[in-house]
Amino acid sequence: MTMLSRDAILAVVDLPREKVAVPEWGGSVIVQGLSAQQRDKVETTLRDFRDGEVKMREKGLTDFRARIVALCVINEDGSRMFSDDDISALGKKSAIAVERVADVALRLSGMTNEAVESAEKNSDEASSDDSSSD
Repeated sequence: MTMLSRDAILAVVDLPREKVAVPEWGGSVIVQGLSAQQRDKVETTLRDFRDGEVKMREKGLTDFRARIVALCVINEDGSRMFSDDDISALGKKSAIAVERVADVALRLSGMTNEAVESAEKNSDEASSDDSSSD
């Protein structure tokens, strides 16, 4: 396998995109997976670190899907369609439509249960492969 350079890694456009039909809104949108930085920020809003334990924050779940839609729906040029100021308005849109778009965004971002389980499995397999090469 080819060894990558810093410049090669930083030059790659690696955020997956998918066109999603949203009949409730009368058309389609482009959904892009979260960057690592965006995902960390989202996960931080969901968790509370106290006394060495991780607990879910109830407030972090408020407008969760709308927040994901605001972060992941993009214009054709790749810029965000919605700002953080639009989250409340998106939260008032059809739950079915918002959930459809958010589900795709979460899948593209590796944040579904299936994606997490697959990553853990791949990590376990990689770890066992690494340990057997000693």
